[in-house]
Amino acid sequence: MRVTVHDAIAGIGRGDWNRLAGNQYPFLKYEFLHAAESSGCVSDASGWSPCHLALRHDDGSIRAALPLYQKDHSWGEFVFDWAWANAYERAGLTYYPKLVSAVPYTPAASARVLLANAQDREAADALIQASIALADERECSSVHFLFPSSDQLEFFEDAGLKLRKDCQFHWKNQNYNSFDEFLTSFSSSKRKKARRDRRRVLEAGIKFRRLTGRELRSDDWEVVYRLVSRTFLRRGSLPYYNLDFFEALSQSLPDNVLVVMAEDLAGPVAAAVFYVGRDTLYGRYWGSAGHYNALHFETCYYQGIDYCIEHGISTFEPGTQGEHKISRGFVPQATWSAHWLAHPEFFSAIGSYVAEESRHIDRYMQAVDDHSPFRRNKDAT
Repeated sequence: MRVTVHDAIAGIGRGDWNRLAGNQYPFLKYEFLHAAESSGCVSDASGWSPCHLALRHDDGSIRAALPLYQKDHSWGEFVFDWAWANAYERAGLTYYPKLVSAVPYTPAASARVLLANAQDREAADALIQASIALADERECSSVHFLFPSSDQLEFFEDAGLKLRKDCQFHWKNQNYNSFDEFLTSFSSSKRKKARRDRRRVLEAGIKFRRLTGRELRSDDWEVVYRLVSRTFLRRGSLPYYNLDFFEALSQSLPDNVLVVMAEDLAGPVAAAVFYVGRDTLYGRYWGSAGHYNALHFETCYYQGIDYCIEHGISTFEPGTQGEHKISRGFVPQATWSAHWLAHPEFFSAIGSYVAEESRHIDRYMQAVDDHSPFRRNKDAT
């Protein structure tokens, strides 16, 4: 076995990468990650410097790979370690650069160690250890694996990393035949609230179109990008991904891209971008031209639920945070990250911190679940 480091995913190659990544996660595919790099969204300039790892047999055939980036900040990760960086600075140490294994700007769980054989523990450990060795070589403070799939957590535990728990809110399809059938699982008051949300959008004269990557033209993307940009600009930044990225993705992964466009008689007023996986719909970006009552809930959540029901998709992940999702039928779901820090005292302290944080997350998830809109028994209204 030999491990190589690549400053672009093209150095590993589309065929080898996709042979390992599979078809379950659209954002883990070569086309997605290559579009992120070729568009300049993931680059030295953006603070996401690729240093992907590939593990090959002696004959050159691919055995495993790891998406990896050297970073000089913590933006676009959605696993917050600002307090850790501040603690390093107060101690007179340097937290950046660090190494991060993730899909840039994408807080969705997927495999981090890409394996030709899913049970190849030797290959998984080889790449985890290679990332730590690379961190040491480059004088990085740490290595972080963000949003790994739950079936890979044991790889990181076995390698001695600290696991950190968090949660998101996901929607689960119980083989619903329609949105109305889904609402029958709600208590009466929550059911009325959801119907009122949808009615307000209809009363505003807004209708919806769903456009796949095959249907989206350049002028469509210009409209979508302009709308999405308004959301980011209100927070003082531009979208993480630029227009070139979305247009490239529409061409290279047309069946994995979905845009919901909200329109009134004058034209588009809002849009939401989704990625379609094998059994999961992922909500990503949203923007509107102004304030419309309940339009965010309809465009980003209810339209996604409708799509999942119509296409038999089992899970809808609308993104991070947002307790307002609870009353719309989204339930808490654990997410994870794994961490290694070079400084032994800080590594030990982080271990204690994430253990206590995990207990807090468990209590939080239970408290949130107690406020779900679902009826507690079949006789409740």
